[in-house]
Amino acid sequence: MTDAAFDAVTAALLERPTAPMAFETPVSLDTLPTPVLLLDENGLMRNIEKMAGYLGTRNKGFRPHAKTHKCPEIARRQMAAGAVGICAAKVSEAFVLVHAGIDSVLITSAIMSPAKARVLAELSRHASLDVVVDCEAGLELLEAALEGDDRLGVLIDLDVEMGRTGTRSDDEARVLAERISASPNMVFRGVQHYAGHLMHVEGFDARRDRSLRLWETVAGRVEKLASAGFPSEVVTGCGTGTFNIDSEVAVVTDLQVGSYVFMDQEYRLIGGPGSELFDDFEVTLTVATTAISQPMGVRAITVDGGFKVFASDSVNPEPLDLAGSRYRFGGDEHGILLLEEGTQQPVLGSVQRFITPHCDPTVNLHDVYWVHDGDQVYSRWPISARGCSW
Repeated sequence: MTDAAFDAVTAALLERPTAPMAFETPVSLDTLPTPVLLLDENGLMRNIEKMAGYLGTRNKGFRPHAKTHKCPEIARRQMAAGAVGICAAKVSEAFVLVHAGIDSVLITSAIMSPAKARVLAELSRHASLDVVVDCEAGLELLEAALEGDDRLGVLIDLDVEMGRTGTRSDDEARVLAERISASPNMVFRGVQHYAGHLMHVEGFDARRDRSLRLWETVAGRVEKLASAGFPSEVVTGCGTGTFNIDSEVAVVTDLQVGSYVFMDQEYRLIGGPGSELFDDFEVTLTVATTAISQPMGVRAITVDGGFKVFASDSVNPEPLDLAGSRYRFGGDEHGILLLEEGTQQPVLGSVQRFITPHCDPTVNLHDVYWVHDGDQVYSRWPISARGCSW
């Protein structure tokens, strides 16, 4: 990215709204311009408070991931509930968060771009900023961008088996820690380990066994770094799917939970302790559509939400209003609601709501959350980091 391109994209990001936009008078849910993304604020707050309380009783911090919600207002509420910071997957997400007033951000993906390193240097002058590295080349880019009194916290990204990012070499991790500690502009903060491939392992016991085995390896690597003179203040990672597993691991300092604020169908189906459904947190995010056609008679009805509204790489949206019905995609603009025999027929023009299949990419398809209490919608919250993929 050139400096001219950087100036253009960051200037555009600064123009995005970040504050809630309340209606003078609440409007009825059935008057919305569907398809829209609905957010139950009361349920959201219960989820945030429940996670904060659960981890607090286990002396663990929570560092929730903004890649799920991409919304400064939700990040503010997480910080107010005691979060030790907010995670961002990408530099552009961090840019939006910092300039919206979030003062502690960790970028959880390594960067290999001089322009992005310059953005991080600029952000570090406005907030407490941390970033992960997994190679010397990435570290050199950061070193070249930092100057003067700039201070950047750096964590070493550790990989055990996922094979996406991170270092598997103890020697390389030690060398990185040495170089970070020797830099006048960097502070060695610790390590990150995120096993994203385990978050949706079905069955609590299977998920628990696999996650704890990986953390045994991570704990050994953390100990080797400490023995070499580099103790980790922060050992971060984990996710919603293992929140009640990894919180029992002694070496972990904080959890990067994300989807717990919303819950989606992918997470609900992985199961919990003694339960076929993972229901520790409420479903607070839904999509409202309108029934617009019934070309196949009484067994199906078409709604105005398809691939441009829902994102999924596995399961389909789950109907919320008609028990026993099923959704299948009907193209970019449409979905088909398949009705069981004897099911009450939805009226054409009625609102039909769905649990999102995968909340993170579904959120990224929308500009705002329509915030509601029951069937009354009273505010819109901007999804300010929508499309922030660099």
